[in-house]
Order: sequence, then structure tokens, then C-alpha cells
Amino acid sequence: MSRSESTPRRRPGWSAGLALAAVGAAAGYGIHALVPAIPWLTSSLVLGVIVGSLPVFRPALGGVLRPGLAIASRRLLRLGIVVLGLGLSLGDIAALGWVAILSIVALVVVSFLLTLLIARLFRLEGDQPVLLAAGFSICGVSAVGAMAAARGSDDKDTATPVTLVTLYGTLAIVVLPFLASLLHLDDQQFGHWVGASVHDVGQVVATAQTAGAAALAVAVVVKLTRVLMLAPMVAVTSLVTRRRAAGADRSIPLPAVVPLFIVGFLAAVLIRSFVPLPAEVLVAAGVLQSALLACALFAIGASLRLEELARSGARALAAGLVSWGVILCLSLGLVYLS
Repeated sequence: MSRSESTPRRRPGWSAGLALAAVGAAAGYGIHALVPAIPWLTSSLVLGVIVGSLPVFRPALGGVLRPGLAIASRRLLRLGIVVLGLGLSLGDIAALGWVAILSIVALVVVSFLLTLLIARLFRLEGDQPVLLAAGFSICGVSAVGAMAAARGSDDKDTATPVTLVTLYGTLAIVVLPFLASLLHLDDQQFGHWVGASVHDVGQVVATAQTAGAAALAVAVVVKLTRVLMLAPMVAVTSLVTRRRAAGADRSIPLPAVVPLFIVGFLAAVLIRSFVPLPAEVLVAAGVLQSALLACALFAIGASLRLEELARSGARALAAGLVSWGVILCLSLGLVYLS
């Protein structure tokens, strides 16, 4: 027996793919540093899509780089969600008052249900309607990743909602300030509208800061109140998924009622709320969260195949546009009522 026959083949490692995701995230940050109007996460996703679209990279992406990119797109995304909890203070949210808090909770639930209905009317495939509803109504890419983990969704179903969340969240940076001037919204109203309607936290910051510090402060608190809805929405989704899986096939492994990373997210929220953390720690946590999500988004973008997206592209874009418009109208109504 030859040496090659007696020695087992080594499986591809994960270091190369993780290294590529880190390089892509670093390049995305470089673009953001040069053009601050372009969010770090957006540039990282676009770079990943570009890499994944070049035929010369396809063999490596599907081979030696695949294990590491899979870890980046799933585990690093979940770690980013956990760290996101350190940006949430229950005290800041309570300062909004119960009426405002309950109205934001109602907005999230109604937005989720309407987006889910719209996505199904446009016949989006698989888990895409649920993931799109989570991303648009709660907290963008983080919510898409959390819901995908709760439902056991595959990468194909995840890619389209991530792309739509990034596209329309980025458009908000340009569109909302223009609309706010037409609607004659003051800084407080504009901040409330941005926090209630824009998807990712980074996109909220990029949009609200165009109106100054007062608008940014309101937008962040309102947005973080929406983010807090991530845990209960994921828990409900997990329960529904467990019930359907158990009824359909007893051999299918059931997802956890509350995924472990959501427990970590809640623990981070409690730490932030009750433990006095130095400002330097909070700043470092914010950078770490963005870096983890940037790596994950680059990996997701690299796995995206535009030719597959094009098959349902028109329907997906239309579903996202209609959902975005509905959420903008609902959140604006909330601003006028508050």
C-alpha cells in the first residue's frame, strides 16, 4: 500500500476562508474611511459580492475557502449579535416612556406581519419571506441571521434578504433626509422616524447624523428599542418551527426554543444595563460588533450568486420596495401620533 493510500486526506481548514473574510472586512472599512457616507457593513457586503461574481475565484470559494467563509457567515454573525447587546441599555429605553415603548413594539409586530404577507404575495421562495420580515422590521442583517439560525435556513434563502436589507437601508441614508425636508420634520421627529424605520444600527447612525446630534440621540434609542424585540421574535419563531417540525417528521432535529446566541445577547443587555462599564469598553465593543458583522457580510456576499438572485430578482426587489414603503409610512404615522 502506498503512502498516499494509507494516509487519510486532510479536510480543508477554515483559516484561509476566515482570513479572506477579515481582509474583505478591512477593505470595506477602508472604503468607509475614505467615503464616510458609505457604511462599513454595506461596503463589506458589496466587496464580497464582487469577489463571488468573478469566475477566477469561484473554484477556491467552493473549495478551500468554503469552510472558513461558512464559519464567518454563521458563527461570526451570531457573535456580532451577542456583542450588539452591549449597546442596549434598558434605562435609556425606559426613558422613552411606556406609551412610546408599546407603540414601537406594536410597530415591529405589524411591520413583521405586513412584510411577511407582502413577500408571500410576491412569491418569494423558501424562508425568504420570514427572513425579509425580520430584517425589515427589527434590525436588518442581525435579525436575518438570528431568524435563519432559529429556522435552520440555508445560505440560499439568507442571501436575498441580506441584499435587500442592505440595499434599502443604504438608500435610506439619501432618501430620508430629502423626504424630511419636504415634510418639514424637526430634528426630534426626524430622529424618531429614522430609528423606527431604518434597518441596521449602522444605517440608522449614518442617516440620523445628517440632522445633527439631537436627531442621532433619539434615533439610536428608538432603534435599540426595536433591537430588543429580536429576542422575543426569535423565540416565537423557534417555537413555531419546533411545532411544525415535530408534526411533520419526528426524525427532524428540533431547533432550540431560544438559540444560545440570543441568550448571550440578553445577557449582554443586562450587563450593559446594570454593570457600569468604562466608555473605552463600550467603544471597543462597538468596533468589535461592526468588525464581526462586516466579516460575516463579506462571507455572505461571496456566497451569493447573482445569476441565482436574478431568477427572482425583480420579484424580490419589488417586495422589498413595497415593504420599505409601508414601513416608512407606518413609522411616520407613529412620529405624528407621538
